[in-house]
Amino acid sequence: MTDWGDPSSAGRSSRLGGSPSKPDAKTYRTRAGAIDGLHHIVERFPPFRPHGLLRNGHIQTMAGIVQSGNRFPYRATPLEIRLPDGDVTVMHEDRPFGWRPTSPTAVLVHGLTGCHRSPYMVHAAARLNDAGVRTFRLDMRSCGAAEGLSRMPYHAGCSDDLLAALRVVAKRCPVSPISVIGYSIGGNVALKMAGENPLRLPPQLRRMVVVSPPIDLQHCVDRLSRGLARFYDRYLAMTHHRHLLRTQLLVRHAPNLVAALRPRGQRGFDAGYTSTVWGFESVEQFYQETSSCHVVGNVRVPTLLIASRDDPLVPYQLLEPLTSQPAISVHLSDHGGHLGFIGRAGADDDRRWLDWRIVDFITAAVNRAGVMVA
Repeated sequence: MTDWGDPSSAGRSSRLGGSPSKPDAKTYRTRAGAIDGLHHIVERFPPFRPHGLLRNGHIQTMAGIVQSGNRFPYRATPLEIRLPDGDVTVMHEDRPFGWRPTSPTAVLVHGLTGCHRSPYMVHAAARLNDAGVRTFRLDMRSCGAAEGLSRMPYHAGCSDDLLAALRVVAKRCPVSPISVIGYSIGGNVALKMAGENPLRLPPQLRRMVVVSPPIDLQHCVDRLSRGLARFYDRYLAMTHHRHLLRTQLLVRHAPNLVAALRPRGQRGFDAGYTSTVWGFESVEQFYQETSSCHVVGNVRVPTLLIASRDDPLVPYQLLEPLTSQPAISVHLSDHGGHLGFIGRAGADDDRRWLDWRIVDFITAAVNRAGVMVA
């Protein structure tokens, strides 16, 4: 008998997410077989071997960004999602031919400055669709199709938004095993959601994949101010600022903040706009309360974490301690950059090693004894 995990239940919302709650021993024991089996799946992953011209973490990061998803034309159905505070965002549903009510489903969450059109979102959704997985790509507030619809901006701690989207998917797919896939800050949001609400999640949520999650935002933003990472710092601030200025609903919501904003880096943007518009007393409080590192020890959903030691944005040392968490399988490679993982030819059907490992993890079936089912 195949087991995709066991139920938990749902709960209340706030500006950051639900109040942290402790899982009981019974809940953990019922997941143990699935967790053990998924650890074995991760152990069988082929090692990531970078493309010969892409051995540097910065180059891997850039390659992951510039690779186009245009080979997969947009055929999704957009769905407006009403959020707990009355705001709106959008999900994009792709249902593969032959999908059945008991087939798997995945919710994908993008990273900073991303959206449903980001190459890593497009490629992963296409590969999952090919494997028979129904996908929902979530645009965080004011991103992608939600630009011009949301009155508030997204941030790295909007776990309530993901939980609201997950509940919509669970209602539409009531007997489907559901997975969440979070990239970069989307991974932080997913871990935060699972850690602060371990007993209040939809019962259909059985697995998660998080890729290069910045679980300690203060630490990661500090890193942006040093060395070559300053290039990313300036790029992110410029991209945020341009996005804000062209999104009139965000401007109208906080015109004085926007008029005074002159960010030179991510911290400047967060201090001058994001943390203030969300009502935090300081940018330090904002980073503290939106980081998942404080609740990740409560995660009980079997989770795969993929990251690289040459990630220029998220220090791998932040993620190594998570190997002690029984529900989290940490896969650290020497190369791959930040959301890159463009590999050599031969191991998979194309060079995007990350997409295939996500498919492997999401589609693997595990019986109650923790043994992978062929």
